[in-house]
Amino acid sequence: MTSTTTATTGTDPATTTAGTTGTTAATTGTRPYQSYVYAYPHKTAYRPLGDHPAGRPLLSRLWAGERKDALSLYLHIPFCEVRCGFCNLFTRIGAPDELTTRYLDALDRQATAVRDALGDDEPVRFAAAAFGGGTPTFLTAGELERLCDIAEKRMGADLRSVPLSVETSPSTATADRLTVLADRGTTRISIGVQSFVDDEARAAVRPQHRSEVEAALGRIRDARIPVLNIDLIYGIDGQTEESWHTSLEAALAWRPEELYLYPLYVRPLTGLGRLGDAARTTGAPDSADSAWDGQRLRLYRAGRDHLLARGYEQVSMRMFRRVDAPPAGPGDHACQTDGMIGLGCGARSYTSSLHYSFDYAVEMREIRGIIDGFTATQDFSRAEVGRYVDEDEARRRHLLQSLLQADGLAPAEYRARFGTDPGSDFPAELALFAGRGWLDDSAGPGLLRLSPEGLAHSDALGPELFSPAVRAAMAAYERK
Repeated sequence: MTSTTTATTGTDPATTTAGTTGTTAATTGTRPYQSYVYAYPHKTAYRPLGDHPAGRPLLSRLWAGERKDALSLYLHIPFCEVRCGFCNLFTRIGAPDELTTRYLDALDRQATAVRDALGDDEPVRFAAAAFGGGTPTFLTAGELERLCDIAEKRMGADLRSVPLSVETSPSTATADRLTVLADRGTTRISIGVQSFVDDEARAAVRPQHRSEVEAALGRIRDARIPVLNIDLIYGIDGQTEESWHTSLEAALAWRPEELYLYPLYVRPLTGLGRLGDAARTTGAPDSADSAWDGQRLRLYRAGRDHLLARGYEQVSMRMFRRVDAPPAGPGDHACQTDGMIGLGCGARSYTSSLHYSFDYAVEMREIRGIIDGFTATQDFSRAEVGRYVDEDEARRRHLLQSLLQADGLAPAEYRARFGTDPGSDFPAELALFAGRGWLDDSAGPGLLRLSPEGLAHSDALGPELFSPAVRAAMAAYERK
């Protein structure tokens, strides 16, 4: 897991490139860890657009009425050397038989088709870019050069003049790759460490040693990329407040400009999910019980308080930024706004009316098939899989993505966009949040903001804003 984006994301760097844990029904009680919401609607609510009455729309028609003066560009690389036990991202292990070459060939064809679809009637400008995955630095240095060329020469993004965020891993953050990224304008690099304690890394099914992590961090700092983000995970089996403190201090020794603190989730079809299924058949307790919730909440609060005391500000439940860090750029590399162009078979694209991508899967065999299909595709002129976003969904998405940020939502901005007030559009939801103490009642009428307890319960609050239609679509999704 690495974070390119926040919801915010980016990283999903867990990422990146990353959606929800698969929660598909109304939330129950106040369990704090229901679903990580960094993209709404989630891909499990997407459907093949060929089944829609309007059919598969041409990209040129989709983008004809969209603003193109501040687009975001996301390139997805679906390859990793290993797959961590908690990972449900769209990625495969390895790339045999020159698969990376064929994938970049397809990415080049897709970029050409998308840029043609944007047209030349008005200037096309990119305000931010990101490479996620998977692990973009799975590519060789030469392949990373080609990836940058696709972004610049095919799409027209000036990578040296906009914020560029890239995800990496300890084993692939090599000096030659980092040199390419630094030379091509990378302003932020996000590395998924998860834990500096070797036993905890093994428990998360993440084969790495602290010595390898430290060496990679040294190479990243040597590359002089302005912003370093380190991802850490809490709630790992066997983790204690003492060992969590060890990881926090080890990360802080590198003075990262950003830190993401992720709660561990055990998701279906992942390595840890399969281990959990096996444990349940032998009568072992469910991993998602109240004791685990309590452990994660304690570790979250300990981590939050530690970072706030060490010169960091809280941006969201997960994201912390050093107060003297350089600006991260427009929207803090958020991918949730309209005007997102995603290239690659795991990337989403957002217009004001349609969110679209390619098929989604977690199981390795299915992912391999989707990647193979992508590399064989010649015609990228139409959207394949997606979900139309009506006015109600746009309101929900705007409220969700704003409220989950520590800065909160200015109702005046919401009113300017939609002509209504969030309190009148979502009275039941906001009353529920207030009743649970999740809203900051000292913020005043000009701001709708979460309390510290509300931020701590972001993963319970977010799913409360899912529409009935999206819930139904997610519930009907067949995992694969």
